[in-house]
Amino acid sequence: MDLRYPIGPFVPLEPPTRGQLHTWIRDIDELPDKLHQAVKGLTNEQLDIAYRDGGWTIRQVVHHVADSHINSYIRFKLALTEDNPTIKPYDENKWATLHDAMTMDIEPSLQLIEGTHARWISTLSNMGEYEFKRTFYHPGLLRETSLAASTGMYAWHGKHHTAHITSVRERLGI
Repeated sequence: MDLRYPIGPFVPLEPPTRGQLHTWIRDIDELPDKLHQAVKGLTNEQLDIAYRDGGWTIRQVVHHVADSHINSYIRFKLALTEDNPTIKPYDENKWATLHDAMTMDIEPSLQLIEGTHARWISTLSNMGEYEFKRTFYHPGLLRETSLAASTGMYAWHGKHHTAHITSVRERLGI
């Protein structure tokens, strides 16, 4: 197994079916509980174990999911209220090496994920076909992304990082 991609790399599905969108929305909805279960009972020392050689620690992964999903939620709001807005990229690797991501307790990030996802699910659940076709422009990737495609990517993203945590726990028996 490739430890970088324990569930495989993201494969875009464009355009997704209505059923696929519902599945992705359910995956996004379930992430806060699944992530919380994945880290349940870990000690501070265990949170500082990298999921692979050269990879982030479990602590960094949790903080990254909070950072990433907050940014995604904001991108959705921008795309729903502006015509193809240009979003602000960020360097996730640099964010993951900031003091808070390296040392801080994960509980505030788990709470941020829970709150962000509650708002995001409310938004996603009330979007129609037209809204899912709305786009934002990512200047780092030099492309437009539809909200439907972004929904799929973030459904995968949450499962991807949860699997980083659960796979290292299985491998190390923690």
